[in-house]
Parts: sequence; structure tokens; C-alpha cells
Amino acid sequence: MTDAAAPSARPPRAVEWLYYLVAILFAAVLLAYYWTGEGGPALLAFALLPVAFVLYTLEALRKNEFYPGLPAAARYAVAGIYVTISIVVAVYMVVEYEAIGTVRAGTWNTADLTMGALMALLIMEYARQRYLALFILNIILILYAVYGSVVPGMFNHPGLTWERVVTAMSVEMSTGIYSNLTQLALTLIGSFILVLAVMRAFGCIESILRASKRVAARSPHALPQSAVFGSMAVGTVSGSGAANAITVGSATIPAMIGAGMPRTTAAAIETASSLGGQLMPPVMGISAFLMAEFLGRSYFDVVARGYAPAMVYYLGVSVSVYLLSTRYRAGLGGVVVEKLGGTDWMNLAAFVAVLGSLIVLMGALHMAPMFAALYVFLGAGAALLVGHLVAATREHGWSWRAVAAPLGRLVDHFASMTSDLALLLATLSIMTGAFVITGVPTKVGALLVEAAGVNLAAMAVLAFFFGALLGTGLPPAPTYIITALVIVPPMIKVGVDPWVVHFFAFFLAVWGELTPPTSVAAAVTAKIAEASFLQTLFRAIQICVVLFILMAGVFTRPELVLEPGLAQVGAMLLLMVATVGITFSIQAQFTDRRVLDLLLRVVLAAIALVVLLHPSRQLAVFACIPVGLFVGYWVLRRRRP
Repeated sequence: MTDAAAPSARPPRAVEWLYYLVAILFAAVLLAYYWTGEGGPALLAFALLPVAFVLYTLEALRKNEFYPGLPAAARYAVAGIYVTISIVVAVYMVVEYEAIGTVRAGTWNTADLTMGALMALLIMEYARQRYLALFILNIILILYAVYGSVVPGMFNHPGLTWERVVTAMSVEMSTGIYSNLTQLALTLIGSFILVLAVMRAFGCIESILRASKRVAARSPHALPQSAVFGSMAVGTVSGSGAANAITVGSATIPAMIGAGMPRTTAAAIETASSLGGQLMPPVMGISAFLMAEFLGRSYFDVVARGYAPAMVYYLGVSVSVYLLSTRYRAGLGGVVVEKLGGTDWMNLAAFVAVLGSLIVLMGALHMAPMFAALYVFLGAGAALLVGHLVAATREHGWSWRAVAAPLGRLVDHFASMTSDLALLLATLSIMTGAFVITGVPTKVGALLVEAAGVNLAAMAVLAFFFGALLGTGLPPAPTYIITALVIVPPMIKVGVDPWVVHFFAFFLAVWGELTPPTSVAAAVTAKIAEASFLQTLFRAIQICVVLFILMAGVFTRPELVLEPGLAQVGAMLLLMVATVGITFSIQAQFTDRRVLDLLLRVVLAAIALVVLLHPSRQLAVFACIPVGLFVGYWVLRRRRP
């Protein structure tokens, strides 16, 4: 066997041990910070961003994914160079932290710029390997920053020096790789990843999936709904559409196919259900944390407003899935339902306790979200560890392996997810830095206002197409960032509430996860189902029509997000009725006569749009009655023998 084929071989055990040693150090420093806050988030980013790159390099090595085309010796040599540079940068940045941030701020020396540039180059290499679209966008933006003088029209600018670009990308902490986004990944978001990691380490996610299967056994139509509610439950602690699709879809998609659901439909149901993971509190997607940062508000302020849109979304998906299940009459043939054991019940109780505790600590006791997440992690981790040890001792007797295995998974999950997220947000910091220093948001915002005038509907439509275009090539977080930078200022300028605009950008970013042709969630579910990717994608878009309703509804019914609590209920109920009406107009059949059925669907859609869009609350409420009559007629017709 040649060296080039060596990547298939098992890497040396020393790589595994080194990875866990660095992961433990990384986790220990973050835990100490969550407990004390000592040093501040900027120093934490200076110290741990290079360590995050070391973890990324070691993880790629141990999984044989680090430059697999190179000979083994070359791969380890390159990895050694990367690790050495990262360590040197980390030590220098920590030692010189005070001088870089205060004494030499604005007049950085050659060593400062060299170390900053080296770290920025490593981040760009990470982006090239993991997020090629972001890498290309960053290259374009950097070149535009330097050579803007050759660009014609309103986007022309004098051009910046390479030194100015390097400072903006690295040591200038307001815009560079050490800026607020990276700090956010390591602090607030990292503390919530702790909660997710402990639940994954002790098998809570698997227990949720088994429980959803048990629920599915109660009704012929409940099996597809188990995908919806399983994703909803996992989404409360994952905040990722693709992660939901992999975690839940690997169980629900084969079950639905085995029960008679077409492969494309089964994959589309899981795709739509999984996307809700980015909407579902208390751990919404990365964009929700970014929203809190943009607005300068507590993360709980976002979470408290997020429940109403999430309920509207999952109602829409659930109704659509129910209508599909009646069409295909999916049953339970071939589905194996596992019995829930004592460990499963303990895991489910821990899951409920985690959600309840986060809500109580952040909402009722007004505790800072990072501390709330830390205390929930400590409590849930201790309870799960004790329960796991008791169960393992009863079954197999006491062993250190029973202690080490879940703790090892905990460190692995936490270090891997947090370091990867820190590197991703550092990549996004390069992008936002290039946007800010070249004035692109201001120029595009002016273009948006000029094109739409002061017509809010026209601005919203243009903003939608702008965000949808971004979503075709970018993940939700950068889509949200760019959309927020570009459309929020002009919309606020014409009088729209900041909460409304940011939630619109948030929904648009979630929609970006589904936009053709680059939906990761649809690609994952189509692969699991062995179905056509494009058919899965377009069927999922039909099921996810509720996202369009939310994007429009946040403008027509702004009470949905303006103030959390009872103030949201009226707007939420109206959007729910509109969602049910539009979903029935798309998925339901009211008569066997094709032309009449089409006419009835059009009428129902028109009435539902009145509920959604009409400025008169009274007329919108009145229009709910015929929507209810249409749905009632469909139910009665279906029950006839």
C-alpha cells in the first residue's frame, strides 16, 4: 500500500490522546470562565481561538479527513506546522493582550500584525475546507476592500491598504477574528452547547426518539407526526436544521418508508420538521444569539418572543404532515417499537427538567443566560451521571469505564461543537469586517430605499429576494448577518420596529436553509431516504409554506414579536388560522370534481390571506369563521363512509 492510500488506516493512538488532552484543557478553561468571567470575553477569544484551530486539526487527523490526498508523513508535517503556529499565536496574543488592546491600539507593530495575519490565514484555510462559499465570498470582499477604486458606480471607493485590511481582519477587535461574534461563540453560545453536550453524552436524544416512536404506535397517522414532534423536542436543544435531520431523520425516515410513505415525501417531512430546530426555544439557532447581540438585548428577550413563531411553524408543518398521511394512509407495517427502559424515563425526565429550569432561571429569576446554562449543566450533568452509574452498576457491576465513557463523550461533543462554531463565527467576522470597512451595508441600504421608495411592502419583497439569493449559497448565520446589516437600518429608518425587522431577517435566514439548490437539510434527508434531492427539496418547500406566512405576518401582525407573553397570543392565533387555511388550500381535497376542487382551494386561500394580511383586526377575526367552515367540511366529508 502506498502512502497516498494511507488515510484509510487508523491514525496513531497518540493523536487520539492528544486530541482529548487539548479538548479537556479547552473545556476546563471555558468552564472556569463561565463560573468566574475572569479576564473578559476578548482575552478568552485571544487565548482559545487558536486552540479551537488545534482541535479542528487534531479531529481531522483522527478521522482521517486532514488533507487525505497527501502522503501520511506530509499530513502530519502540515498538522505539526498548523499546531505550532496556533500555539505561538495563542501565547503571543495572551502575553501582549493589554498592549494590543490599549497601548498599541491603532499603531500595532510588525509582530502584532504578523501574529494576527497568521491566525486570519488559518481561519481562511478552515473556511476553504469546510465552507467553500464563505471562503470565496471573503476573498472577493477582501479584494474589493483593496481594489475598490476599479469598481464602477456607487460601489466605487478609494481602496484600502493591505495593512488596513489585515488590522481589520485580526487585531482590531471591533471587526476582526477576535470580535464579538467569536467571543459570543465561546461564551454565551458555548454555555448552551454545554447543556446540549451533556444530554447527547448520556443518550437523552436517543430516548426522545424512542419515546416518539411509542407515541406513533397509538395511531396510523401518528408515525409521520413523530418526525415532527421528535424534531421539535430535539430542536429545543440543538438549534440546527441539519443536525436535526441527521439525528431524528435516521430513525423516522426509514420508519415512515417502511409504513408505506413514499420516499420523497418521508424525506420532505423530516426536512421541514428539522428546520424548526432553528426556531424552537430555548436554544434557537445561532442567528438568535446574533439577534440578541445586534439588538443589545438579553438572549432571553429573544427566546421569550420566539415561542409564538415556533408554535405557528410547527402547527403548519403538523397540519401539512397530517394531510399527507391521510393521502398516503401510512400505517405501522414493519415498524419496530422499542420498549422504554428505566434509563429512557430518567433521560426524558432530565430533558423536561432542563427545559423547565432554563425557562425559570432566565425568565422568572432573571438570571444571565450564561449562568443559567452553566447551573442547568451542572445540575443535569450530576443527576444524569449518578443515574447512569446506578443503572450501569445494577446491570454490569461497578467499573471506571462506566464513568469515563459518558464523560469522554461529553468532552468530545462540547469541544468539537464549540471549537467548530468559534472558527465558523471567526470566518463570519472576516466577512462582516470587510462589509463594515468598505461601507457596503450603507450603499445597499440606500439602493434598497431608492428602489422601493417608502413602500414597506416593496422593501420587504426586495429584502426577501436579497436574503433568498444569499441563502442559496450561505448557511443561515451569515445569511442573517448580511441581511441584518443591509436591510435593518433602512427599514428602521422608515419606522419599522427593530424587533420586527430582525425577526424577519431571522425567518429569512431559516428559509435560506431550504432555498434551492443548496439545502443541507434536504440533502441529508434525501440521502437517508435514497430519494431524489430536488423532489425532496420542492416537496419540503410546500410543507414549509408557513415560513412565508411568518415572514409576512411579522409585518402585518407585529404583536407576534413586539412584547413577550399574552400580547403575542392574538397575533399568534390569527397566524395559526391563516396557516391552517393556506395549508388546506395546498394539500387538502374538498371534492372529486377537479375544477370545483381547485375553485374551492382558491377561495380558501383568498380568505386565509385576508386573515394574514388585512390591516383590520376585526375583519381578520371575522374571516377566521369561513376558514373554520372549510376545515370542518373537509373533516366531515372524510368521515363519511
